[in-house]
Amino acid sequence: MGKSTRAIRRQQNGADMKKVWRDPILLTTIIFLIIMLSIFILYPLYSVLKVSFIENGGFSLSAYSQMLKDIDFKESLINTLVLGITVSTLSTIIGFIFAYADAYIKTRFRKLFKVVSILPIVSPPFVLALSAIMLFGQFGLITRHLFGIADANIYGFKGIVIVQTMTFFPIVYLLLVGLLKKVDPALEEASRSMGATRWKTFKTVTLPLMLPGIANAFLITFIEVLADFSNPMVIGGNFGTLATKVYMQAIGNYDMRGGAAIAVTLLTLSILLFVVEKFWIERKSYVTVTGKASRERDLITEKHIVMPIEIICLMITVFVLAFYILVPLGGLFKVMGIDYTLTLDHFKYVFNLGIEPIKDTTLLAIYATPITGILGMIIAFLVVRKKFYGRNFIEFTSILAMAVPGTVLGLGYISAFNTKPLILTGTAFLIVVAFIVRSLPVGIRGGIAALQQIDPAIEEAAQDLGASANKVFTSVTLPLIKSAFFGGLVYSFVRSMTAVSTVVFLVTPKYQLLTASILSQVDNGRFGVASAFSTVLIVIVLVSIGLMSLLLSKFGVSKSDDSVI
Repeated sequence: MGKSTRAIRRQQNGADMKKVWRDPILLTTIIFLIIMLSIFILYPLYSVLKVSFIENGGFSLSAYSQMLKDIDFKESLINTLVLGITVSTLSTIIGFIFAYADAYIKTRFRKLFKVVSILPIVSPPFVLALSAIMLFGQFGLITRHLFGIADANIYGFKGIVIVQTMTFFPIVYLLLVGLLKKVDPALEEASRSMGATRWKTFKTVTLPLMLPGIANAFLITFIEVLADFSNPMVIGGNFGTLATKVYMQAIGNYDMRGGAAIAVTLLTLSILLFVVEKFWIERKSYVTVTGKASRERDLITEKHIVMPIEIICLMITVFVLAFYILVPLGGLFKVMGIDYTLTLDHFKYVFNLGIEPIKDTTLLAIYATPITGILGMIIAFLVVRKKFYGRNFIEFTSILAMAVPGTVLGLGYISAFNTKPLILTGTAFLIVVAFIVRSLPVGIRGGIAALQQIDPAIEEAAQDLGASANKVFTSVTLPLIKSAFFGGLVYSFVRSMTAVSTVVFLVTPKYQLLTASILSQVDNGRFGVASAFSTVLIVIVLVSIGLMSLLLSKFGVSKSDDSVI
């Protein structure tokens, strides 16, 4: 029976491949994707491995032996793991509370909570770190001027925990709120009708159903913390992490082999977590979480439940909004923390001497956005709808970029494309490729989710009428998944505008990027100029999202669609 099943499967695979061979456009697309993914994702990672293992033309483990002897590396490794556990735990707890308030509580502040969930997406990842310094630093608005604390120190572990928790808890919220809304209220009502209290129902029904989702959110946050470069760089002080250690070793100390060895360690940790999240947690059954609830949930109105949750969420919301409000204010004060005279000098500097990074970043992001959106939908279409040799390779390799820390990928790019046969370092092309690679996984996931909800019989009908795979994709599939497509475009543009960890290795005097310029200003202690740059960046992103949302409405895509930011 097993042999006959394998034989049938081989025959089916053979028939599927014959269809691919008969469609030259489809075949060319598959070959092109395999080559491009190999060159721009696998080859840079191979290059990092090669640099770490090769010395004087031969195999060597000296870089790893030196790394293991390095006290700073051991401290950075421990710091990274402790930080990951701490921030992931806090972010998961806060994100779950916000998601529960949205899905279960009758609150007047639901829209305000949603605003907080979007802010970290549309702003550079280190904006909160910049605000934390201006609020709680040695000359902080709160520490020095409100409480008169002269020796306040926000740098180090506590500072990173605060800003990373505020940065990443919205991700947890977005991951969990949809799952909570899909829990069938009939189960909870059955528990209540049998005499269980709301707390008992929550512990025995709601929470067990959500555990796989909570574990998934925890692991994704852990991966993000491991990969975060900018926050520890800005506010870390002497508290080093693996991500910052890679950059300092390779760029600061000009030790590519040492940096590559640390990068391989960081990559190993990230991929292990990614594999656990992808192939174990995601496959856990959500029981009634999947599928459609039998009816709408009756929201909780009891004050003794609503009030504490509202107070917690409002306190965190006000805290986060205070950080973001300080960004434009920091650009208007002459010297933040010392001289609060209002001035436009910082913005004048940005629009005079700092205009090049704004132009370069916006233009390169515009180049990368449509390419990312189209590639994401093509790969999703091939993965879901087509069967061919190499399909699993395309899916895994394209999604793999999500697990690779930006510093590792950036180091891979400068080591892989700085010598023949592909000398691309210092070019706009490589920066655009970096934007595409970093944004592609989200577009693919959105496309796959959208395609899985569409009956393939619609596309099969077009094929039966003689349409080629290219015609089916452009005329039938793409219009049906336009929400996911435009959502991918919005995300790609935002991610490209706010990218830091990968592109910080690739900037040159010829092509300057906004995020790298902001980091440089922070490093030089020019917080006013950094705030002005950050404000301009956030405005550009928000205006672009507004224009894209207007475009979506013209194409009949609802703003409330989950696939659109």
